[in-house]
Amino acid sequence: MSAAAHAAESLRERFRFLGTATGAIGFFLLLLVLAIAALGPFFAPHSPTEPIGVPFERPSAEAPLGYDVLGRDVLSRVLWGGRSVLALAGLATLLAYAAGGLAGLVAGYSRSLVDPIIMRGADVLISFPALLFILVLITGAGTSKAALVAGVAIVQAPLVARILRTATLEQSVRGFVEAAVARGEGTFAVLRREILPNVVSPIAADFGLRFTYSVILVASVNFFGLGLQPPDADWALIISENRDGLTLNPWVILVPAGLIATLTISLNLLGDSVARALGRSRAGVLA
Repeated sequence: MSAAAHAAESLRERFRFLGTATGAIGFFLLLLVLAIAALGPFFAPHSPTEPIGVPFERPSAEAPLGYDVLGRDVLSRVLWGGRSVLALAGLATLLAYAAGGLAGLVAGYSRSLVDPIIMRGADVLISFPALLFILVLITGAGTSKAALVAGVAIVQAPLVARILRTATLEQSVRGFVEAAVARGEGTFAVLRREILPNVVSPIAADFGLRFTYSVILVASVNFFGLGLQPPDADWALIISENRDGLTLNPWVILVPAGLIATLTISLNLLGDSVARALGRSRAGVLA
């Protein structure tokens, strides 16, 4: 097989999940939400923080989604409100993988007291209710984006560590790892060069779930008013601020709630499709 043909086959394997109905739907919905979050501010007709109408007035030609509790344009706030959810959840997920991934790799490869110490610490963190832990942390550290991101990352990291530990245990007994050890390579060299590239599959399958959970946690904390603060435009904060006006202008609640729901559904569909595709690909290799 030529290099070009091999590259094309490898590319097809990586994007096999798009060939399924759930994968294609999830990918389309995710692109839609990402486009709204990334490009929305450029199309917002009004300032997201400036009152321009009657509070909770229903949709009109000037305001297609009506006005919120302070008379601000709902469409403009919705178009501005996705960046914070995606940015905070994405950063928290990456930090969780950086910390939890390293802990899981070390625990799975060490075969010493380091493994039970790390995993018992992870079990302690997992035993705390995630949202309660974040709320307590923010209450003690003060309301800020940094505290919110740190809290979400801390509750996600032990789950990541468990997954990477299991995958590392499986890879650490393979012949290529033993050969690297026999060549005299250090622990972190073996982890980086031999094990990490071979645990990408469980990471890819799990990332969508972790990111979905981060989105839910960030949105929940913002809904309680302990994350982002008014007048910031954030989908969860919009819902929290306007929940008393559901009967007056339901669009101020339904649209941001629908976007959050669409984001989580798309990530779940995409994650399931990626996991199934990776499973089939691995089964084909083993066969």
